[in-house]
Amino acid sequence: MKLATKYLGLDLAHPLMPGASPLADDLDSVRRLEDAGAAAIVMRSLFEEQVALESLGAYQHMDTHGDMFAEAQSYFPSTDVFALRADAYLDLLHRIRSSVGVPVIASLNGTTKGGWLQYARQLEEAGAHALELNLYSLQSSQAISAAQIEQAQIEIVREVVSSVRIPIAVKLSPFYTGLPHFVAELFKAGARGVVLFNRFYQPDIDEEALDNVLELHLSTPAELLMRLRWLAIVSPHGGGSLACSGGVHRPTDVIKALMAGANVVQVVSSLLQNGPSQLRKLLDGMSQWMEAHEYEDVNQLVGCMNHARSPNPSAYERANYIRLLSTFHPKN
Repeated sequence: MKLATKYLGLDLAHPLMPGASPLADDLDSVRRLEDAGAAAIVMRSLFEEQVALESLGAYQHMDTHGDMFAEAQSYFPSTDVFALRADAYLDLLHRIRSSVGVPVIASLNGTTKGGWLQYARQLEEAGAHALELNLYSLQSSQAISAAQIEQAQIEIVREVVSSVRIPIAVKLSPFYTGLPHFVAELFKAGARGVVLFNRFYQPDIDEEALDNVLELHLSTPAELLMRLRWLAIVSPHGGGSLACSGGVHRPTDVIKALMAGANVVQVVSSLLQNGPSQLRKLLDGMSQWMEAHEYEDVNQLVGCMNHARSPNPSAYERANYIRLLSTFHPKN
């Protein structure tokens, strides 16, 4: 049975890898992931804010007037919210690259054009085989249109692609009105792959304390459905690699993601809950399913149930939404 695949032009032993998470924060955990069969290692995001804050702190330390940077400092979170300092992140990336035999994918969450470019180059120099750009933009202004946001993000991707030699993947949220068009524009801008989707950690409200509450909720298999739908819609158009991220907990989840059109599958919550060894269980389960169903090559699975090849393409469209609502009857 052939499990080898390509992602971002990289040769991988199979389609399964850990997604960006704290699991890659230390070498011991990274080695356990490789021992469990990880096809690549994806590091958690380096945030531009943490680099800017560390630079600000250095200037503040040298300044004899301690209040000079007080206002500027209020724009950033405190340093203790970041798991790794920027220099520590780069050092860890270099050590991971030297310690494992699989590709290492760095992740960057920027805010400014200069920041994206500067840190992309630094991550390349530290040894990353590829770079995942995490496009997280939460707009609260009425003055900025969706078209302006998308155009700015496309320009960022184009600039980063032209400034480094390593392949670029773009990790997206599901909140785009014309997602297939936007993905196509990212590929035109030079992105080699797209990751669907980012998970957002949204604040709750404590109605008694009148305060916001931030909680981390790991994914469930129910979250996979949105990924399957959009992978199936986007994948027939080609243009680059596709990764599924979010809601993958069982071997059948991996199979479904591949069928919908993913070239690789990133796993996070299931590994955080069960440890790195869970990756081996998913890989073995995927292989057993393929053998039982007489698949000889993993590429036979990729896209076999996407929008273009599905026996029921309307299941991914508005027609299915109407049919479900029209035929549903509540129980008495």
